[in-house]
Amino acid sequence: MTSIIAAYDRTARWLTGVIPDALLLLAARLGIAAVFFMSGRTKVDGILHITDSTYELFRSEYTVPLLSPSLAAHLTVYAEHSLPLLLAVGWLTRPAALALLGMTAVIEIFVYPDAWPTHLSWAGLLLPLIARGGGAWSLDRLFDRK
Repeated sequence: MTSIIAAYDRTARWLTGVIPDALLLLAARLGIAAVFFMSGRTKVDGILHITDSTYELFRSEYTVPLLSPSLAAHLTVYAEHSLPLLLAVGWLTRPAALALLGMTAVIEIFVYPDAWPTHLSWAGLLLPLIARGGGAWSLDRLFDRK
């Protein structure tokens, strides 16, 4: 049994040395960016022309307090297109990830409260980005070196 534990410990140390944090943060950035960007693409025709069906969804299913359906649709579409692009290149990573975490919370609380496993997986990708930033392979790091 001791040899199994020792082998596990050696493997864990080896993997920690082989897989850089920059790769983990890049995977988190690209993974969550893809989720939100693809969601945004379902709401538009062309580049950013919001479809009639999107407006209807925000009137009927995606209702949130304090925002008109039209304003909520516009804010969502612009956020789901711009924030993932920022994450993909790693620029303003922390604020972009924080904004997407806020959007996730709104979706969880007001729109789909039973979808918490999905939203928890999104939070699991966003929280390291908020805590650690974009990582060594990001524009944030490049601009930080000045």
